[in-house]
Amino acid sequence: MRKLLIYLVTALALNAQGRFEFWPGTVYDPAMPTFEKVLGYGAGEKLASHGDIVRYFEALAAASGGRMKVYEYARSWEGRKLFYAVIASEANQRRMAAIRGDIEKLADPRKTPEAEAKRIIAGMPAVVWLGYTVHGNELSGSDAAMMTAYHLLAARNQKMVADVLANTVILIDPLQNPDGRTRFVNNFEQAYGIEADGSAVAAERNEPWPGGRSNHYLFDMNRDWFALTQPETVGRIKMLLEWYPQVAADLHEMGSESTYYFAPEAVPYNPHLTKEQKTSLEWFGKNNAKYFDQFGYSYFTREVYDAFYPGYGAAWPAFHGTIAMTYENAAVRGMLYNRLDGSVYPFKESVKRHFVTSVATCEAAAMYRGQLLENFWKYRRSAVEEGKSEPVKGYILSRKGDGSAADKLAEVLVTQGVEVGRLAAGAAGAPDGSYLVSLAQPAKRLIRTLLDQKVEMEGDFVKEQERRRKKKLGDEIYDVTAWSLPLHYGVESIPVTSLPGGATPFTGVRPKPAAPGKAQVAYFVPWGTQAAGQFLTAALRAGLKIHTVDKAFVQGGRRYERGTLAVKVAENSGNVHELVLKAQGYAEVVASDTGWVESGVNLGSRATFVMKKPAIALAWDRPVAANAAGAVKWMLERQYGYPVTAVRMSSLATADLSKFDVLILPDAMGDYGAALGTGAIRRLKEWVGSGGTVIGIEAGVEFLADAKVGLLATAREQLAVEKKVEAVKPDASGQVPGKVLGSEADFLQAIAPEKDQLDVVQGILAVAKMDPDHWLTAGVQPTVTALLQGRTVFSPLKMNAGTNAAYFAAADQLLASGYLWDESRKQFAYKPLVMVQREGRGHVIGFTQDPNFRGYMDGLNVLFLNAVFRGVAHSR
Repeated sequence: MRKLLIYLVTALALNAQGRFEFWPGTVYDPAMPTFEKVLGYGAGEKLASHGDIVRYFEALAAASGGRMKVYEYARSWEGRKLFYAVIASEANQRRMAAIRGDIEKLADPRKTPEAEAKRIIAGMPAVVWLGYTVHGNELSGSDAAMMTAYHLLAARNQKMVADVLANTVILIDPLQNPDGRTRFVNNFEQAYGIEADGSAVAAERNEPWPGGRSNHYLFDMNRDWFALTQPETVGRIKMLLEWYPQVAADLHEMGSESTYYFAPEAVPYNPHLTKEQKTSLEWFGKNNAKYFDQFGYSYFTREVYDAFYPGYGAAWPAFHGTIAMTYENAAVRGMLYNRLDGSVYPFKESVKRHFVTSVATCEAAAMYRGQLLENFWKYRRSAVEEGKSEPVKGYILSRKGDGSAADKLAEVLVTQGVEVGRLAAGAAGAPDGSYLVSLAQPAKRLIRTLLDQKVEMEGDFVKEQERRRKKKLGDEIYDVTAWSLPLHYGVESIPVTSLPGGATPFTGVRPKPAAPGKAQVAYFVPWGTQAAGQFLTAALRAGLKIHTVDKAFVQGGRRYERGTLAVKVAENSGNVHELVLKAQGYAEVVASDTGWVESGVNLGSRATFVMKKPAIALAWDRPVAANAAGAVKWMLERQYGYPVTAVRMSSLATADLSKFDVLILPDAMGDYGAALGTGAIRRLKEWVGSGGTVIGIEAGVEFLADAKVGLLATAREQLAVEKKVEAVKPDASGQVPGKVLGSEADFLQAIAPEKDQLDVVQGILAVAKMDPDHWLTAGVQPTVTALLQGRTVFSPLKMNAGTNAAYFAAADQLLASGYLWDESRKQFAYKPLVMVQREGRGHVIGFTQDPNFRGYMDGLNVLFLNAVFRGVAHSR
């Protein structure tokens, strides 16, 4: 109660100069519950908690007379409810089942001829989705969502609101990241004093690690829309596919000194967006601008925020035919912010800006209702037509290699509205159970965006980035330049010019392999698949003793490649068969009644090693990069069901490492050495020498390679230059020798820095090769695809120091997808992706690029599992 009173005192002080109105002149229905009545404070006067947001929407729904209904669509990792509200006129709410049926008909033009589509369009409302606070510390969104719902339900004297309710169905998703917001609000309340503090360095505004932006597993969910790694995203995608909105606005925040951004987006545009979609953005931009001009708010468009990467909330819906947009508001990050120009920016004002664009977006959708629906139907019809007429008619997703990865990829596609077929045995020469994705379907442009090996940026944009780069201005690329789900998953995708027949619809339920018979001697699990990795972790947690075989062998006419897991019956308990069946999951398990092999090594060979159940420690807290740490923890715990102990850096400096077998140092935003100190570094080296396995990722590799640490015999490279810039020192008079600059090239050479580094690579997919003789690459394909970003290049290990277990391909073969600077292409060639160095009885493993990036580089899972589990097996 005391906190609430303090908040209200602050709010009264901020409003002392006059009554604050969100939409001046509006008369509201007193029967509709206000913020004050339900929550005890006004809109924007307090940072609403998740519980407050839920309670207010429930109160509005109860008082709405049926005009608003609330539906749950997911639960966060921490168990918080994600929900959305459906707002429409009473008449439209009564016929909502029919409206949703008509939406389904428009969404599939193969079943809906033009005449019927026109009839439907003439009589149905457009659907608008407004999504808020996918980044939990972008606070104004959720409060604006509550105010938007109240305004649409309570405003009595606004024709605009009546038009919106009559001509649209509004879906309000008020809090896309409840765990992240709760994290921020808790810190804010703990640091809050007797009044709001607008200082840029105030503790209430500066959140401790990991901050509230990300969800429980520290994922940026505004990059997850096609990867579908988080339950919040999966639930949201399923919800949107039930409604197929014609308009989607995803509301965010940016720097506190900024103004406001709304569509149209900046270039580059994804090439699979249509001309009509780009044109329609101006309808909404102009309507937003009309009200911002009226209220005296500054704004900008066509800068910074692009429409290229499909993992944004303002991008993914567009590939189903939606007009999708990002809105960015200047953040307050508390109750007020003291700007550099001396003005005070209160939280309530930031809420109002998002509220205004929310209402303006609804109005524009009502104004252009007919055109939006017609364009939606035409978008999906033209997608089908393009799929029939273009040379490539579809893709085969082969189960060759890791069949479980192909199964998961097919499941992910189905989840996001793509029709997938299962090929008949022997069809098109593909392995049994392979998948077919036809392009002659409404989701054709989404399929091309996700399955094509490369999606090109606009040529003019690329030329401009090269021009800026020459002047050291920095590029304007907002996010990664490459993605391709087959490359991410390590699945062979085969474009076909004619579709093989006999495919049956795949519903997203993965097939399970046959259960093995009861073995007399051992159970074999071929290594190299996600399913085999899941078997390993489940079996270890069940207490099974497992061996890994480092060399290939042939038994019963079948060849088992290196890395094969062996569960010996004699070395396990009497219920070994039941435990194996329980751990099997989607893995292939073969029962064997003999230890005899026709060729290769036997189970008693020195080439077999016991897979210990390792205790894994993960560096946590500053200076660790939160997204990188979260990706490691999520991958091991949620992809593979294996527990990880997150150890705060303050504890790691003094921790007894003998309790752990593996220590993972993810990428960092600062110096590991400074955070740990010399004593901890000494103990780390002793622990590795005694048999520990330390795994460094990106900045973790820099730390291990530091001369003061000396655990990895590599070093970070400077920029490789063909002609070195020689430093010219002034003479005693302070002058330097004169030089004639006869060309632009001479000028650029003269102003080049004496020491330089590579320009930052914003994210490409790169080809890496495996050392086929090292235990770390067992079960891994000869080449893999890695996400390469940044500018850090490491020199390869010398042969007498360790092994470059994985290294990037030659310069002319390196780039699999994306845009890569020429100097980077040349210098990253033949440089290590993964290094292994023995230190005493233990191992030091370095990943120069993050194998767990955003949780979607599944094709590198086996490589990382080898580092964690096989590293321990090969330590002494």
